[in-house]
Amino acid sequence: MATSALPTPDIGAPRLGWARLLALVPFAVVVATAIVELGLADRKFGLFTGGFGVSRTVDTLTERALFAGGYGAAMALLGLAGWWLAHKLTRGRPGWAPVFVFAILNGALFAGILAAQYRLAAYFSDAVGFALLKQLGGGSLVDAILFGMSEIGVALLVLGGSACAAWLAARLLTAVLPADLPRPAAPSGKATAVAAALFLALAFAIPRTGSDAAFALDRTLAWGTLVSGLDFASDFDRDGYGLFVAQPDTAPFDPARHPLALDIPGNGIDEDGYGGDLRLVPLASAPGAQVFAGKRPHVIVVVMETTRSDVLGKRINGQPVAPNLEALAAAGSVARPAFSHVGFTTESLKSLFSGALAPRKGDPSLFTDLKASGYRIGVFSGQPEDFGDISETVGMRASADVHVDAETLREKRAFDFAAQGSLLVDESHLLAAFDRTLWREDWRARPYMAYFNFQSAHFPYDHAEVERRLTAEPLPRGAISAANADKVRETYWNAVAHADRWLGELVARLKAKGVWDDTILIVTGDHGEELFEGGFLGHGHVINAEQFATLLVASRPGLLPSGPVALSDYRAILNAAIHGAPPAPVTAAPFMHIGPIDRPTAIGLAGPDGQLTSLRLDTGDVCFRESGRCTTYASLTGRDRSRADAVVARWGSERWRERQRGGH
Repeated sequence: MATSALPTPDIGAPRLGWARLLALVPFAVVVATAIVELGLADRKFGLFTGGFGVSRTVDTLTERALFAGGYGAAMALLGLAGWWLAHKLTRGRPGWAPVFVFAILNGALFAGILAAQYRLAAYFSDAVGFALLKQLGGGSLVDAILFGMSEIGVALLVLGGSACAAWLAARLLTAVLPADLPRPAAPSGKATAVAAALFLALAFAIPRTGSDAAFALDRTLAWGTLVSGLDFASDFDRDGYGLFVAQPDTAPFDPARHPLALDIPGNGIDEDGYGGDLRLVPLASAPGAQVFAGKRPHVIVVVMETTRSDVLGKRINGQPVAPNLEALAAAGSVARPAFSHVGFTTESLKSLFSGALAPRKGDPSLFTDLKASGYRIGVFSGQPEDFGDISETVGMRASADVHVDAETLREKRAFDFAAQGSLLVDESHLLAAFDRTLWREDWRARPYMAYFNFQSAHFPYDHAEVERRLTAEPLPRGAISAANADKVRETYWNAVAHADRWLGELVARLKAKGVWDDTILIVTGDHGEELFEGGFLGHGHVINAEQFATLLVASRPGLLPSGPVALSDYRAILNAAIHGAPPAPVTAAPFMHIGPIDRPTAIGLAGPDGQLTSLRLDTGDVCFRESGRCTTYASLTGRDRSRADAVVARWGSERWRERQRGGH
């Protein structure tokens, strides 16, 4: 008897459904990461919507088309590469494994790098690089890493947690998904070749358009990484410049010609591509070794870390930030703005004490001059003065009769950070050390020199011993962000007010001892601090007045020239004051650079009436900071071109002098 066959369950349908769903995952991952990245990029840099301080916006149809083409090509190529790698790494694994690995590589890893990049940019700028990190660490990359150890520690915890989550997800997928799911196809060679050719063409063409789209694309991860690789590969003469950047190498087989080349004056060749053949300009020279004789005043130098040029007259909640500094300025003399050359503490202090832009160990300094002139010298610093070779370069420790700094007072440090450059000691401990050493001696028997470094205004702008003078609730470090910019500023100025309080205590001591009239006291900062006014936090990353400008105040009238001055002018100014002579005239405008002077990212020059001109050598962008205008060097004409060329001529002249000294 025939029986009807029972229907066979369609066990392939679930597998087909899973396969179709998994096939959509790579596309969804790429789209999701693109949305996240573009949102972050617009929030940080205002690439599409503009905003305060934003001069490069993708806001025309042409710019948007170029950006979309470049970004799409880069993401497609990165996606194909990730898909190919995922296939290679999962040979012999279940059919869902390539999709899972792709989600980790092009999803989680991509997002993690984005998070790290924008976390770094939240504190610094998009110009941050290897050289800047070394400067942050006083010349030591290890110290720079240790300085940010709290953020790095959080990142490592997140990374460990992500790895555990990925492992658990893989176990769950193994249990839930069929083991015999069809394996998705690997990327075809034809599709990869087309994507690569399209990207290569756009990577070569878009930077040459001078469009804001090129600027915007450089701030995206896939485009920036791939273009950097192409630029390195096309750097045939290994001079650091290839063919795929906004400032391409116009002489790709001549290592002597590129945007950072040393321009040799008078040879008729424009090696660096800026300003034509170098015309040397007059430079200031550091004073030679000095010996002061006769009646010599006591000399007190106070450096108030990270103190901006607008501190005088600053009011927070109706209260003066620095009443003691204002009183000193009213009775004495003021030079402002005073510019740091590099915007970082270590190199700033070397210039301040040596009178040179780039001093060398063994060069004369204020310390060696005063030691040779019979001064008894004390150092009282809230930072380690050996950090970044400050002390050795200017002969500080070798000249000091008393040397107290954050290493000496390590048990008094405000934070538990491991890095040498993170040690910070409150001003109260410095005055206490002064009281028990130099202050007990007879200051009428011989001349004295004391150097104080007040560190409380350094990031994160607060510690347990900072008094609440201007705000009752300073921001904790973890809350410092652009979203809390107003509270960040209050916290910063409160720290400056705390340092000013101890400046007043020092002045009171000098007056009580009866040596005030025999003392020259100068107060300065080592650089400024941007507090999110232009979207940045910190110093030494963008050449502007907020980050590079500070001030110089002297206790006596007529001691200081009018501004602008540079920290390298201080030694000559003090020499004249000690001799009782009029202030030494400033012979060269303050020059600034980001990164080593031989290979900077940017250079700048201060002029009269608040003028400040900067040039980014990696992009060719020129900014006239006093008016907030930025444009490309190639588009400049007339007076604007002359201002930019003056910056280039000063940079070339400083480099040429160093070359003549055997510096490089």
